Amino acid sequence: MYSNLLLGFLFFFYSEFVSAQEKPNILWITIEDTSPQFIGCYGDSIAQTPVMDRMAAEGVRFTSAFSTGTVCSPSRSTIITGVPTYKLGTGNHRSNYAIPDFIKGFPYYLQQNGYYVSNNKKTDYNILNAKEFTQEAWNESSKTAGWWNRKPEQPFFSVFNIEDSHQSRTMTWSYELYEKHVLSKLRHEDETKQSPIFTKDKNLAGTIPNARGKHSAFDNLHKSGSIKENQFYVPPFYRDSKAMRKQLARVYNSIKLTDIKMGQILQRLNEDDLLDETIIFIFADHGEGIPRGKANGIALGYRIPFIIWFPEKYKYLSPWGVGGAVTDELINFEDLAPTLLSLTKTPIPEHLKGRPFLGQARQEAPDLIYLSSDRAGNAIDLVRTVTDGRLMYSRNFMPFYPELAYLRYFEIGEITQQIRKDYKNQLLDSLQSSIFNKRPVEFLYDLQNDPWETKNLAENFEYRKLIKKMRLKLKDNVITTNDILFAPEYELKKISETGFPYQFRGEESRYPIRKIYETASLVGYGDNTTLKKLFIGLENPNEIIRYWASIGLFSSKEELNETHLKIIENHLKDEYSPVQINLAALLYTEQQSSQAATVLKHYIEDPNVNLALAAINHTLYFKKRDEFTESVQKIYSVTKDFNVRSSCLDFLDLQGLVGDGDQ
Repeated sequence: MYSNLLLGFLFFFYSEFVSAQEKPNILWITIEDTSPQFIGCYGDSIAQTPVMDRMAAEGVRFTSAFSTGTVCSPSRSTIITGVPTYKLGTGNHRSNYAIPDFIKGFPYYLQQNGYYVSNNKKTDYNILNAKEFTQEAWNESSKTAGWWNRKPEQPFFSVFNIEDSHQSRTMTWSYELYEKHVLSKLRHEDETKQSPIFTKDKNLAGTIPNARGKHSAFDNLHKSGSIKENQFYVPPFYRDSKAMRKQLARVYNSIKLTDIKMGQILQRLNEDDLLDETIIFIFADHGEGIPRGKANGIALGYRIPFIIWFPEKYKYLSPWGVGGAVTDELINFEDLAPTLLSLTKTPIPEHLKGRPFLGQARQEAPDLIYLSSDRAGNAIDLVRTVTDGRLMYSRNFMPFYPELAYLRYFEIGEITQQIRKDYKNQLLDSLQSSIFNKRPVEFLYDLQNDPWETKNLAENFEYRKLIKKMRLKLKDNVITTNDILFAPEYELKKISETGFPYQFRGEESRYPIRKIYETASLVGYGDNTTLKKLFIGLENPNEIIRYWASIGLFSSKEELNETHLKIIENHLKDEYSPVQINLAALLYTEQQSSQAATVLKHYIEDPNVNLALAAINHTLYFKKRDEFTESVQKIYSVTKDFNVRSSCLDFLDLQGLVGDGDQ
């Protein structure tokens, strides 16, 4: 009996050992705030990214990869859960709303399949109880985490996040901080000849000590020195000036430092003799962090570099081949979790609806994908996008906010300050100054012929059929997914206190998404028929429908007459606070109504941070703001909410009441 048990144990151990050896290791290297336009292998001849370029030359490069959102925490929410933000309610940066217990961080499922999973080190998952969620998802999540802490021969999934291309380095830190944390490190690389680069024959350039205290050497593929201010092309939506070039050089040099650090990670993998067993993913968490990119629902915010490298042993797993293969298959972050589970032969839970694009469960690519962009920091917004990879259609549901919205994290950046200075001095052309205007209701860009998205084709008669198709596809996605982010954050917070936005979205009686969308789709149009429908919506018993009716009327405020304004004034007593705020903002904009000012001041000082933020955010765009200064100063002095404080600082900046010490 005991011998049979021993034999069974040995068979089980052997089976587990063999299966472990057959499971590929997976290394993810994520970088931050980076668009393909600034990467060498995507066509930028000035960029110094030889590590990424080499990985692409030997692996697969994706030309139609998109983040689900345009800001880090919503994007990472989708990456870790495999569930898009518009289902979870996690699209607003940052928030902490509840998600159901059955939705795990997908590395949890890899653990169940024998993998060692590590994260080094960024989380930023944008959910309630993030600490407990993180502990369950990973074996280790820390700045020292890596494959080296696993059991002998155990397969691993290891994530490394390189922060050096983050918006902080490229625009929001002072230039002195950028010099200290980016330029000085590039100079150090020059002085010591340290510029690691993974190569096919397992040699790495430079003199970085390896895991065993040894050194390896190869040709130095990183050019010496930093990228200079006169070397690169300035995107046409920026003024080409010495001051702007000084700021844009930060993007190139931050990405160069990112590439160097990527080489160091690959060097360690090489020195641990793991390259032959490891599939490597390299991608950004969303698009470029500079103004007009991050936090905007266009390709500059969504589109990302995405590269996969396969060792010889696992080349058969690439349906596109290797050795510099290029694919235009559509992928987004909803696809990553099911792809990793498929690739590692791990069962895929029912709630993961993304497309596995690798492994045994691979599915063919769709013709179109659906993307979303919501609040970023203190800048409230809602954009929904459909793209086929080349043509990108975006619907702005709050078009009254410009592309360069007042967003504190942008406003402290020298590049934003320079743009606003140039605008004030009338130095910008019509394209460059357009980022200060209200946005069109719809954007349509041809990313192949217009990669910087300078020509909006939405009004082009030749594209009317395509726009209609994409518009219907967007509507279908909003309705079939029950996009919960059409509920204001005030509502999401209330739902999260007793339940989950993820589940609430399916309650037709309380969240009739089809009717909600019918009203939201009127936003931006001010014809008589639309206005009539919006006023009908303002009488609807459903508060979220009334909310969108109020947004629609605010968006069309220039088209309203005295009779319309009188009706709106009667609705200032609406029992739903978000409706009151929108209507009060409308009336104050058009009439400087004292009654409207009283309503807004009440909500600016409200302890509910979502109501306070909504009210303050409106006042940022008023031509006359003096009326609200005292209320803003009062809430700023008592609130601890980061987003409300940021909005207060933007307001006080506009009033000339913030000194350099508050920057």
